[in-house]
Amino acid sequence: MEQVDQVRAAFLFIPLVLLGLLAFPLRPALRVPLALIAAAIVAVAMTMLLPRGTLTYVASFSTMACIYAILSLGLNSQWGLTGHVNFGIAAFFSLGAFTSALFTTKMPIGALAAYSQQAFGLEMPYLVGLLVGGVIAAIAGYLIGIAVLRLRTDFLAIATLGIAEVVRLVFQNERWLANGPQPLRGIPRPLNCLFTDPACSWLPASVAEWLRPLQPRDYGFFYLIAAALLLALVYVALERISRSPWGRAQRAVRDEEASAAMNGKNVTRYRIESFVIGAFIMGLGGAVYAHYVVSIDYSHFNPLFATFIVWVMLMLGGSGNNKGAILGAFVVWGVWTGAAFVIDSLSPALAAISSDLPSRSAYLRWMLVAIMLGLIVLFRPQGLIRERKRVSDFLPAEDARN
Repeated sequence: MEQVDQVRAAFLFIPLVLLGLLAFPLRPALRVPLALIAAAIVAVAMTMLLPRGTLTYVASFSTMACIYAILSLGLNSQWGLTGHVNFGIAAFFSLGAFTSALFTTKMPIGALAAYSQQAFGLEMPYLVGLLVGGVIAAIAGYLIGIAVLRLRTDFLAIATLGIAEVVRLVFQNERWLANGPQPLRGIPRPLNCLFTDPACSWLPASVAEWLRPLQPRDYGFFYLIAAALLLALVYVALERISRSPWGRAQRAVRDEEASAAMNGKNVTRYRIESFVIGAFIMGLGGAVYAHYVVSIDYSHFNPLFATFIVWVMLMLGGSGNNKGAILGAFVVWGVWTGAAFVIDSLSPALAAISSDLPSRSAYLRWMLVAIMLGLIVLFRPQGLIRERKRVSDFLPAEDARN
């Protein structure tokens, strides 16, 4: 195995370990070594058997799936845990992306300033941009929650959808804020110096020599680690939340709001708290997305791309189940990307039917997702992984068994 393949295998190892820890339903004493062994075998096998171009595509696909899984977990904390019909995912997604971009980029200077405008550029570190993107989305979620969470079901859905469009149109038309309809470029990638020559000056010489064969196109392998680690962190946090007394109170508000209120629960406060947590997670997903694609504009956050498909992911995976939210994101993103290859291969047949059909292939992909949504509602409304009823982790063991 060549040195570049060894480095790629090492980068793939960490996300595969996290996947194994999530997938194997065993006790930690068995799950951890099994996940380590399986991840090492799969990482080496993928590196040796798959062409390098295909392996790069797998890393890119997995990174985008992780980003969508973060969004799906954020929606699950709202809809799955408390029953909020939030059709405004795009608002928090875009707020996290643009906020992180503004905090981490530098102000355009010279001739570039005439073509690229932004409110500010602070050149802050990646982690600061990530955190601030989530916080700004959470603040927006709090303000929106105060205004609309007294609404129910379809009225709440219409209100959040309208707010998301308002946020998107603000970024589109206010050029001084984030370059308006033109892309906001130059968003920095964390530790991009690992893939340049010379490498980061602070790296030990042995590590720099080990990474030397990597090219800029290999950056996706490193960013997959960053996205997977954040996804794992969000998953663990939501699992703790859902099993806590606070999580049980949220499910009580979702299932029987009147009974929860009669038992002394502040229903309005619980609903707002759940909405804010989901908005924060969606903001994190937007920040991760911005630093991955490097250039963003308002068109990246339209309702179909940033709201509708996330709902399909959660419904397919299983509302109320965090593992289901992650599984649904990977499955639906696989169907979405796979449909592009299928439709491209069918272009000659489509052209034989009508010369306009190949140019409308994007609509055929959305039609496939819509059909999938209909099948889910008809035949598997609980999703691939059903929500499990569980007791609080804070109860004594003897109470949990009763």
